[in-house]
Amino acid sequence: MPAPRTQQAVTVSVFAQRFSATRRGARLARRLAVHRLDLWGVPYGSPASDAVALVVAELAANAVLHGRVPGRDFELCLRYDRAARVVRVEVSDTHPRRPEPPGPAPRTPTDADGGRGLLLVAAVAARWGVGERPGPGKTVWAECDVGQCR
Repeated sequence: MPAPRTQQAVTVSVFAQRFSATRRGARLARRLAVHRLDLWGVPYGSPASDAVALVVAELAANAVLHGRVPGRDFELCLRYDRAARVVRVEVSDTHPRRPEPPGPAPRTPTDADGGRGLLLVAAVAARWGVGERPGPGKTVWAECDVGQCR
């Protein structure tokens, strides 16, 4: 008779949701992300929650402003690996244009309203990048070390 199998503890939690490619959709993505983190044990207002909220806000805003294709939504996916203490944020849109890695200094005037989002993501995330997605478009991702948030 074979030995009984032991169950492995589930250490990765996943949340995925599509949102309208509007400012309201981006705001809702950020709010649901911090709510989901709180349910997973990363409390509201903690440095980890605030870092992930900032990353979600910037990537969702970019999906709405630069990745919007009329009639298409964007998708947010959060993956929390409790063992590694890492939250991976993925925002997918259907626009084929890929973001460029930010330079060391903003290329926009200091009084401009935008142009620094990916600099903020790079500052609070341990790593970030752009990947393929099934179908048209791309996925911009960032990983935050929730045990050692900057």
